[in-house]
Amino acid sequence: MQTNYYAEAQKLAQKEFRRCTAEGLHPYPPALEVIVPEDRLMTGVDLGTVQIPMEYIVGTRTTARASAFARNMMPLMPQNTEFSDKWQRLCQAHVEEGIRDPIKVWEYMHRYYVEEGNKRVSVLRFFGADTVDARVMRVMPEHREDPETELNYEYVEFNRASRVNYIEFSKPGRYARLQQLLGKSPGQMWSDDDRVAFRAAYYNFRSAYESNGGGRLSTTVGDAMLAYMEVFGFQQLTSMTGAEMKKSVAQAWEEITLQQEPDPIDVKLDPEAEKPEGLLAKVLPKSEKPLAVAFVHDKDPALSGWTYAHELGREYVQRVFGDGIRTSAYFNALVGDADQVISQAIADGNTVIFTTSPRLLPASLRAAVAAPKVTILNCALNMSHRYIRTYYARMYEAKFIAGVIAGSLAGGEDVGYMCDYPIYGQVAGINAFALGVQTVSPKSEVRLEWSSVAGAESALGRLTERGIRLISSQDTTRLTDRGRTPFGLGLVNPDGSQVNLAMPVWRWGVYYEALLRRIRDKSFQAESAGSAKALNYYWGMSAGVVEMRYSDKLPLGVRKMAGVLEKSIRAGLCQPFTGPLYDQTGQLILDKGKALPPEQIIDMNWLNENVSGAIPSYEELTETGKATVWIAGVTGARPSAGEEAP
Repeated sequence: MQTNYYAEAQKLAQKEFRRCTAEGLHPYPPALEVIVPEDRLMTGVDLGTVQIPMEYIVGTRTTARASAFARNMMPLMPQNTEFSDKWQRLCQAHVEEGIRDPIKVWEYMHRYYVEEGNKRVSVLRFFGADTVDARVMRVMPEHREDPETELNYEYVEFNRASRVNYIEFSKPGRYARLQQLLGKSPGQMWSDDDRVAFRAAYYNFRSAYESNGGGRLSTTVGDAMLAYMEVFGFQQLTSMTGAEMKKSVAQAWEEITLQQEPDPIDVKLDPEAEKPEGLLAKVLPKSEKPLAVAFVHDKDPALSGWTYAHELGREYVQRVFGDGIRTSAYFNALVGDADQVISQAIADGNTVIFTTSPRLLPASLRAAVAAPKVTILNCALNMSHRYIRTYYARMYEAKFIAGVIAGSLAGGEDVGYMCDYPIYGQVAGINAFALGVQTVSPKSEVRLEWSSVAGAESALGRLTERGIRLISSQDTTRLTDRGRTPFGLGLVNPDGSQVNLAMPVWRWGVYYEALLRRIRDKSFQAESAGSAKALNYYWGMSAGVVEMRYSDKLPLGVRKMAGVLEKSIRAGLCQPFTGPLYDQTGQLILDKGKALPPEQIIDMNWLNENVSGAIPSYEELTETGKATVWIAGVTGARPSAGEEAP
């Protein structure tokens, strides 16, 4: 006896119809001719016959056939009609020999609308088919400045190169990032082998993702896969069995669920008040074991002022906590295998690990996923990861004060600024300094040079060749053939020596003390449990982690003014980034009286109107500069797709 598939499909249609009606949704498949004007449809481009995902078929080309189906493409027409008979015969043909003839569809915004083959789509969907062969006409939306349209144009470019149509993302920029993580340049065509390998990896990941409950998330499989690749890379996706993939995806689940957040980063500008000790804690003896804390550095403190400053911070907390903690340091982690160095720190019994360079972030993240009981923090900014937290200092506050000092001494002449890397937070330092100069010396320009382009000495030389003597150098000293370099704001003498006038100070010891106290009193852990976002600590002068030191060579009035500014910033009364703000092109960035929010300060990729210079491209940077920018570079300095990780 022949199975009445039509009756079963009709029940699914009626159920969907009732659901849509109850929820106030249109119960029939949408028609493309209602969505897109006819003149726009005339611009359709024939893509030929390709295999398309069934899940992206959402409607019909015209309204003529739409009422025969519910929104899920199941049939609504009564039984014992010509329509139901044709549907049933098609169904039987599919069971016996399969549907081979391609359908015809129109693609709009990465969704498909059927012109020929509605019943074939309905039958295939009833039997759970994943794909169908279709002749595709693509219609592009009008150019509009909205994320959805931008995302569609990015998809089309990606599809032209890859011919992959089954992966989608929820935010612009992710197709380009996928191409980059696969080691391909923009527009680079995929080979047949590329497509086979990627398809196998995608569906293996998708199965693991759905097995872990991915269907309950609001983001796409593509978003989840990209987040996974950011941690482990693409190669791991190609080498796992289904069971191994399911386990690995479960380990990285918080990283995946973070993709649901519209704003995935929660920036903490100040430490929360410490919990007061209870009476019992004061009376009873403490039996806790010493907290084992490791500091993993990318360089050696004898050669790197940055590493040396963090080492001073480690020594500081060891003195403050005494027997309550045990600290250890691991140097030159990037000379060999950073993953191995961090694994060794964990094997040595450390339960808290600070990695003090953005370049150590990928290895830190992999270690945190593998060892969830270990607390790992990375010294970086604007990183959307759940398994680690990042910390950095609002150095732009000190730079604003240095700029005011420089402007006071400039007498209308230009001043110089040397920056290391175009990474998150650093461009804010440039602009804060420029705003400080502009406040007291509106005619002065700030000449910008980058030590990560051709070295610090070359950058300094380019400034002094222009006759510039007041220069804001790097934030820490470093060792060269001529000894340790000066840092901060200085006056360059004719013989090349520099007189320090004002220096920003990173008080890493204070930072580490506050973080470790929060870890010990469990408020650190509670903070993470109470938020679904990635936590970035971005403390400044108000937290005591940044301060200024002034030379006696500064005029007394200038020192007093700088001191007043510093107190005002500590008290929250002075904000450097208050409007009106204009960029180098004269475009208004911020209206008068408004303050720039922290997220826009962190990700700043424009330069103030009185800055002469530019943010360098990735190709201009030194190898160390490229390695740093690869992880934490601002928009404009990041590598283009196809660049290999340094």
